[in-house]
Formats: sequence, structure tokens, C-alpha cells
Amino acid sequence: LGSKLVILGHHYQQDDVISFADHTGDSLGLAKDAAKLSAKYIIFCGVHFMAETADMLTKDSQHVILPDLNAGCSMADMANADEIDRAWENIQSATSDKIIPITYINCTAKLKAFVGKNDGAICTSSNAKKMINWALDKGDKLLFFPDQHLGRNTCSELGISLDEMLVYNPNLQSGGVTKDQIAKARVILWYGFCSVHQGFNAEQVCQIKKDSPETTVIVHPECSYEVYKAADMAGSTSFIIDTIKKAKAGSSFAVGTEINLVNRLAKDYPKLNITSLSPYQCLCTTMYRVRPRWLLESLRSIKKNHPINIIKVEESIQKNALKALERMLQIS
Repeated sequence: LGSKLVILGHHYQQDDVISFADHTGDSLGLAKDAAKLSAKYIIFCGVHFMAETADMLTKDSQHVILPDLNAGCSMADMANADEIDRAWENIQSATSDKIIPITYINCTAKLKAFVGKNDGAICTSSNAKKMINWALDKGDKLLFFPDQHLGRNTCSELGISLDEMLVYNPNLQSGGVTKDQIAKARVILWYGFCSVHQGFNAEQVCQIKKDSPETTVIVHPECSYEVYKAADMAGSTSFIIDTIKKAKAGSSFAVGTEINLVNRLAKDYPKLNITSLSPYQCLCTTMYRVRPRWLLESLRSIKKNHPINIIKVEESIQKNALKALERMLQIS
């Protein structure tokens, strides 16, 4: 297929998929890579929302393909457009304060369009602090979705107390909060979370520090507040990789993120001692759905000139979603 094709592989993919990738990275990094490509076909070995973002940033003449349409994201699935619309109406009815919505990039294109339409923006784990600062400068309150932990941890770093935050759960009547609580809160966090990073706990951090005090515990900000505070360092996937890349030989790390990335780092940096923070496999099961056999089928379909699993975001959604993406890129 030559120059007609480029394969993108997310850091959480297994090695037998990553071995075929022309570019590897996190979701935004790969979407930015996609935007620079001229290839007609871009196979995105990641999950659905990532392929949507890549489609919005590429030309109409290009086709973004997801090897398995069942490769979703449990966190992204915890917030849908109907739930956000109902919550927005409920929250606005409780206060006259100006509310700025920020969505983590781990969400559907429809939710990216919602924040674009309502003067909000998108954030990543790398730029969350900058985007939340922007939102709170622009408005009185912040609605942050779908990941409560990234929102809480970042706002805490910015000096906002836990007392000023509340969790809105769409599965409970009125989100499980009163209008008075909404009126008093500065930050409204959606109830969502990452199933992978939910697997780490503060006890694991304490155990590592007890058994191996020379080990640096580094975690992703999608971990719980307790883990985030107990760890030595916290940051995005890119931050974790860069920190380990720059470490001195003989350094030890316990890493609180997806196991495929942890294992790859341990293999790539044999002069370091790199282990997972958790004794159990913290695997992204939805990412795991992208298997070599489905990648092969995607390639065969292109060769037959009948490509399958093309991800296409409707133009009406794309317009506002791109507003939110562009705001983020300008601000960060």
C-alpha cells in the first residue's frame, strides 16, 4: 500500500500491534500527527474517540479507520450528550454564575461539540492546568467532564479546596446534589473515571515506599486524589515517558498507568528498574480489542478498495467540536 497508508499506534496498545505502527503517541499527539499526513488511509490503533478526533483534524479526502469498532472507552461512555444536556440545564437553573464547560479529550465528538457551542474548550492531561485556569478566569464556575479525578487533582494543584468541588452523578436524581450545593460550588465534576487508573490505590503507594524507599512512584493524573497525593510525581503519559527517558541508570520507578506502556518502558530502558505500581495487571481492555488480526483485515479491505470501519464525524457536530479543539490549541 506504500504511501497510501499510515498506521498510528497508541501507547497502550500491545507490542504486536505497536510493531506495525509508523507513529506512536498519546491520543492528542497522534491526532496532531494525523493532521500533518497526506496518506489517503490512516489506520488508528486506539479507541473510538481518538479516531473521531483524527477524522476532524484530517482532510475530507482522507479516511480514518478503526480496526475494531468495539474499541471504545469506558470513561468516554460515562458521559453522553443527553445526560450532559440535562445536567447543564439543571446546573444553570441553580445559579446565575457564568459556567464554563471543559471536557477531557477522552469523550465523544458530540461532547466536544457541546463545549465548543457553550464557550468552553477541550483539555488533555498535559494541559489541564492551563485550560482550567483559562476557564476559571473566563467564568465563575467550572463544569469538568467526564473524568472526576483529572478535574479534582488539577484543581487541587491550582489551590482550589476539595470543599469547593462537588461530584455530579447523572444516575442519581438531580445529579445527587442540591441546588444550594451547586450554587456554592466553584467546580462541578462529572462522576466518570478511567477503569485502568481506578485500579491503583494509596495502600500500594505506601507499600512500595515501605519495601523500596529508593523507588520513585510516578502516576497518571487519572488516578484517585489519594494516589495522586501519595505519589512522588504525577503527570500525563508524555510526562511519565519523558521523566523515565531522562532518569539516571540504576533509578527505580513504580509506574501507575496502563500495563502495556509500563512493560514497554521496562523493556526500552533496561538500565532502570521499572515496575507497575499495582501487583495486578492494569490493562485497558477496550484498547486490547485492536488485535493484529483486525489490523490485517483493515489492510486487506483497503487493498480490495473496499475499506471498512471508516470513522466519520458529521459536519454539524464537527463544526463546534473543532471550535473547542482550536481554542485548546490556541490557549495551550
